[in-house]
Amino acid sequence: MLKRIQKQKDNHGSIAVPIYEGAAFEFDSAEEMEEAFLGKSGKHTYSRISNPTVEAFELNIQQISGAKNVLAVSSGMAAISNVFMTLASSGSNIVTSPHLFGNTFSLFLFTLKAFGVEVRFCNLLDEEEVKSRIDDKTCAVFTEIITNPHMEVVDLQSLASIAHSKNVPFIVDSTIVPWPEFCASNFDIDIEVVSSTKYLSGGGTTIGGLILDHENFDWSKSLRLQELAKSKGPKAFIHKLRAEIIRNTGAYMSPHTAYMQNLGLETLSLRFQKSSGTCKQLAEYLETVPGIVSVNYTGLVDNPFYTISRKQFGDRPGSMLTFCMKDKEACYAFINKLKIIKRATNLFDNCSLIIHPLSTIYGPLADEYKRMVDVPDNLLRLSVGLEDFEELKNDILQAL
Repeated sequence: MLKRIQKQKDNHGSIAVPIYEGAAFEFDSAEEMEEAFLGKSGKHTYSRISNPTVEAFELNIQQISGAKNVLAVSSGMAAISNVFMTLASSGSNIVTSPHLFGNTFSLFLFTLKAFGVEVRFCNLLDEEEVKSRIDDKTCAVFTEIITNPHMEVVDLQSLASIAHSKNVPFIVDSTIVPWPEFCASNFDIDIEVVSSTKYLSGGGTTIGGLILDHENFDWSKSLRLQELAKSKGPKAFIHKLRAEIIRNTGAYMSPHTAYMQNLGLETLSLRFQKSSGTCKQLAEYLETVPGIVSVNYTGLVDNPFYTISRKQFGDRPGSMLTFCMKDKEACYAFINKLKIIKRATNLFDNCSLIIHPLSTIYGPLADEYKRMVDVPDNLLRLSVGLEDFEELKNDILQAL
């Protein structure tokens, strides 16, 4: 059970964390103000840097995830970009897979490249290839714990061991399986990024992201942080992130978002049990339905990633599945006839959502890059919500 955390008791005894929507905070003296701005007192100065409502959310995430440090930001993409602004520099490289969520792929391939950061795409399922791609300029190995929408699952412990043997931090996007179902520290993961827009917001109410630091890595081995590690030790990463990067990029989470996601966090476990259970039922059912060519869900016993998925995520590997139909035209015809499942992007809303990834998420990419990400044009992605199984089953049948 999540225990609500507030650093200070509310003056009026509010059970819910109050929304501190103001921009600035007043001090009694110039000396007190100096202490706060130098980070010596822990007091809040300006809501672009820290805020009591957001801090309470960060502490709750720290409690449920087991992370040593948590920073809440404005989106999942802000979480990824701020992590790499902290670790990467011109001349460094990132080792990852081309099988990534569309904007993550675009960030690596286009945005970071403009700042002199090389991205080395490889098959993360091939450990020897991964080893060959890491060198003394590699600032991180990055993966999604279940790739979206490819549904690949790497051996996290093995990948962490390879990265650490080369003195490189291991970073994962763990959005697809929430805590406490997935515990990153069990797999020697150093940094975790999460789109809190997904499971946490509880109904797709707000956009947010989280950066979790497990303090596993020796930052004296990091190209960017080795000097800072001499004084800050295991806290070098979070210190750089909070004291410089987040202040200068302005990506800190808003108080209202933190309030809404704090509420969502309290029902996270219940909602995930329902949606993931229904997702598995639907995956098993879709395998029997004429007109469905194939179904991809790592909780299916015949899935190629079933064994490693069960080892890492138990019997609830998320609430998202994909399936293939005859062709793109069949996908569109099916989508257009749905009555309950919403035609929308996003994942893990309270209502079920469906999308054709290649024409939407990857739609802006040139053909050569679409070939790199390798998403079939007959593939649909279904995010399962809180509706009953029979309700979703009947909607799918009438659409078919």
